[in-house]
Amino acid sequence: MKTQFIKRSQQGFTLVELLVVIVIIAVLATLGTSVGIAALQKARKVTAQAAATDIANAVEQFYSEYNMLPAPDSGAPDEDNKLTPYETNSGNGIQLLDVLAGFEEEQNERKLRFLGVKESDDGRRNGVVYNGTGDAVTGLFDPWGEPYYIILDYDYDGRIEISVPLQDSNINTTLNNKRVAIYSLGTDTPTEAKRKDLVKTW
Repeated sequence: MKTQFIKRSQQGFTLVELLVVIVIIAVLATLGTSVGIAALQKARKVTAQAAATDIANAVEQFYSEYNMLPAPDSGAPDEDNKLTPYETNSGNGIQLLDVLAGFEEEQNERKLRFLGVKESDDGRRNGVVYNGTGDAVTGLFDPWGEPYYIILDYDYDGRIEISVPLQDSNINTTLNNKRVAIYSLGTDTPTEAKRKDLVKTW
């Protein structure tokens, strides 16, 4: 007697099963994206913190060497530049960086290089940018492509007043025994910067 094997037809996935799988994949993708964005933001903040600290250290080293704070060509203001902090992407901020980078001879007569922030890879983000001949700074940018802000104790009273307007709550504080304060808004949209985004040296 012959044994007969009956082939069963293979069934596919039902519509409900497919929908459940799609929903699970969508949830996992969303979680992965949010975790990735948070990790990227954290890495940028760490990089910005290191650069801000480097700028502050450069100012302190300049002070130790020359017994004065560096100033732009226009000269130091009579009091702390708290109302208009120097921005590292224009004007007085760039002139101040030139002093710290050893490109200015009047204040930094020995042409010592105090500024050690790495050079930007793309010329607009995450580092210092030099001109074509490499003998002048054209800007210094945080990982979001925005400037750092520099406040110096130009009246030498050991106090720096900080005023940072933010979207959720402004920061108004006084730092004691400080010669320099650096901060970055920690976002590529400065008008939307919040307290949690701020990267600072105090």
